[in-house]
Amino acid sequence: MARFEVSARGFAFTVLLVSMVVTTPYATNATITCGEVTALLTPCIPFGVLGGIVPPDCCAGIKGLNAAQNTTEDRRIACTCIQEGAARIPLIDYDRINTLGDLCGSPCPYKVYPSTDCSQVS
Repeated sequence: MARFEVSARGFAFTVLLVSMVVTTPYATNATITCGEVTALLTPCIPFGVLGGIVPPDCCAGIKGLNAAQNTTEDRRIACTCIQEGAARIPLIDYDRINTLGDLCGSPCPYKVYPSTDCSQVS
């Protein structure tokens, strides 16, 4: 009989993809969407859950996200998307994911925790 196994990484990726489908952009003036944020940051999930070495694709995504956050509205949307997506990933380490910008040489203008008020991001 075949056995089906799901790794923590595979499960987290599936959860993030599902959240991407059900999350819609919050404003029409923004140039960034939750789908774009999710696509850019998906390579960072293994590091956020398991630690270890930051994948190069993750750093490319961090840099791409920071370059795409051109307005306060973009930053608020990205913050909310990250916050909602991270909340759906079992065993995510918020302290670890908040180091990614510095580790990748592209610091994020805000920190994301469950308690972060993304509407206050400027």
